[in-house]
Amino acid sequence: MKIAILAGLLALGALAQSAAAEAKGCIKGAIVGGVAGHMAGHGKMGAAAGCAVGHHNANKKR
Repeated sequence: MKIAILAGLLALGALAQSAAAEAKGCIKGAIVGGVAGHMAGHGKMGAAAGCAVGHHNANKKR
């Protein structure tokens, strides 16, 4: 469990250094989707879906 948390934090740090304009909504959506997916046993799929939905909602608001 500690390894998964560390890997998630490292990935989040790498995403934070990327271009913020392209990742708008994706990071927040990926975190929420990853947590929800983890509870259902599909963390990676939840993070990918959360990223897509968060990015879509951020573009819709703009």
